[in-house]
Amino acid sequence: MEEEALIECVPNFSEGRDADAVESIVAAMAVEGVSLLDYSRDADHNRSVVTIAGPPAAVVESAVRGAGRAAELIDLTAQHGVHPRIGAADVIPFVPVRDVSLEQCVLLARQAGAEIWERFGVPVYFYEAAAARPDRALLEEVRRGQFEGLREAVKREVARRPDVGGPELHPTAGASAVGARRILIAWNLYLDSPDVGAARTIAREIRASGGGLAGIKAMGVLANGEAQISMNVTDFRQTPLSRVYAEVEEKAARLGARIARGELIGLVPEEAAERESDWLRHFHEFDPEEKILERKLKRPLEWPSASATQGRGTRLK
Repeated sequence: MEEEALIECVPNFSEGRDADAVESIVAAMAVEGVSLLDYSRDADHNRSVVTIAGPPAAVVESAVRGAGRAAELIDLTAQHGVHPRIGAADVIPFVPVRDVSLEQCVLLARQAGAEIWERFGVPVYFYEAAAARPDRALLEEVRRGQFEGLREAVKREVARRPDVGGPELHPTAGASAVGARRILIAWNLYLDSPDVGAARTIAREIRASGGGLAGIKAMGVLANGEAQISMNVTDFRQTPLSRVYAEVEEKAARLGARIARGELIGLVPEEAAERESDWLRHFHEFDPEEKILERKLKRPLEWPSASATQGRGTRLK
């Protein structure tokens, strides 16, 4: 029996403190044929990350519905956290998994962006492979200034205006960055010291934009009183997690600190889970059945009940 085309989508929403609100957003994303693989909240980043997979058209519809529910619930004028953001549904990337090309995911991202604007009045920027302009390929460039800075910039600078909709941002839901990319691993490492300066130094030295490791984006933040190096590994084949771990370990030692623990946000491909590596041994709660993408595809989560989340439509302040 021939397997159908499969894509992954990993929407990031700018709410990580209200469990009911996050469940309401996730419940809104339940579409026939779409599997819910993972979702998590982070109070310090004030952000939630959802991983879904399924046939392309159904996944696009699921992501668009999630963006709409987020726009109803999240008010960015009163939302704050350590993670940069420009929108209630901040980032919506489409990722090829099986029998789908990256170029096809670009078309899906463009379709999703148009739907988000037409249905909910939230403007959209396209990034990574879906970028409509070279200067918007990097997500950090799209998000420069965050919601507050971008909200003012679009009034003054034509070059900062959205690709779809606008020209001004949605007054409370901001804008969404919708893209197409390869598999990305979101990974946090915590130091045994609250010295956020050390975390920032390490992040600056390892990220690709600072001349560090290829395919690494990193920032140092203080999360729940702990110094955290928050990373996106955009090419784990070129730069395996074991190499990233070794670099952070060496730089932390130079600054008088040690790695206390690791944390994966979302899922990791089987190929990236180096079984005998230091990084995986240091990951105290790594359950392959829960954290490896290929295994979750076989055992997805139950969708939160839509009926259980009805009435949770009060905008979050």
